[in-house]
Amino acid sequence: MKFLKDEAGQGAAEYILLFGGVIVIAIAALLIYQAYFSSNSGLNAGKDVNTVRQSVNK
Repeated sequence: MKFLKDEAGQGAAEYILLFGGVIVIAIAALLIYQAYFSSNSGLNAGKDVNTVRQSVNK
């Protein structure tokens, strides 16, 4: 019955659950913002950066 009190693998299992939760949240965020990341969304990072730089310099 000594194996019932053994908690040697408990920490590893908790880390696996933690990393699994983080991965699930990251995938959910990517699915929610899928339109933002798509190539035909009309976003242009270079143009947006130049617009911000011009507005800061004014």
